[in-house]
Amino acid sequence: MALTKTPICDFGKKAENFNLKSVENRLISLKDVRGQNGTLIMFICNHCPYVKAIIKDLVKDCENLRDFGVNSVAIMSNDTINYPEDSFEKMIEFAKSNYFKELQYLFDETQEVAKKYGAVCTPDFFGYNRNLELQYRGRIRELKDLKPLRTGYSDLYLAMKSIAETQRGPKEQIPSMGCNIKWFK
Repeated sequence: MALTKTPICDFGKKAENFNLKSVENRLISLKDVRGQNGTLIMFICNHCPYVKAIIKDLVKDCENLRDFGVNSVAIMSNDTINYPEDSFEKMIEFAKSNYFKELQYLFDETQEVAKKYGAVCTPDFFGYNRNLELQYRGRIRELKDLKPLRTGYSDLYLAMKSIAETQRGPKEQIPSMGCNIKWFK
């Protein structure tokens, strides 16, 4: 596990299209998940301790953001040959055990989508406004010893709520950090 931080937000960069298989065995595109007021695209995986630490908060935030017209999608791009705990079958189990109701979970088997987005770690969050212009590339919330510090709403929730209401993300953003994406060798 190599601790990796996300780069600074490239404000205004357009979202890249994708067409990936969901854990429900359907092909899902960017058009299918686009929200009326914003779209949250994140790169996660099943085994990363950083993802495991925040997954309950993340699922709750995604459910609550629906009230503001923000749709969310999670993409798993890790090498599943060397990291079998991230296999498609394990993704299905992970989604069920963590109650992904408002959150599509997609498999980026070729890693092409992660490369197009410039994803570097899990979790890596990309928050877009209604015009699919990037407005947020920060963390969900502060962690201490892999435990979320729950002091009010998460940074991610507040940023996406602001994007839904104003179409702009916060100027100050604290990078997300987590395990590096497991690229094919």
